[in-house]
Amino acid sequence: MRIRAHVLFDGLVQGVFFRANTKRCADAMGLTGWVRNTYDGRVEVIFEGEEKNVKAAIEWCATKQPHAKVDSKEVEYSEFKGEFKEFLVRY
Repeated sequence: MRIRAHVLFDGLVQGVFFRANTKRCADAMGLTGWVRNTYDGRVEVIFEGEEKNVKAAIEWCATKQPHAKVDSKEVEYSEFKGEFKEFLVRY
């Protein structure tokens, strides 16, 4: 089953290659969507793809980012929309 997840990561997540590492993770798991920094210091991500891969990517971002320290995450799951062709880093 394919799903969509909107995620906000908070903590030491900007200036530590979080977006680039998230893109590598998403690409490796066959996910589409985007990642961007927010003005309040968090990182916002939309993941779309197979449910197990979306959940694995969220967990990887929250616990295994090499230089980041995620203090909290907000996850909202919704219906797969299929609006993306790839995973992008937005600026």
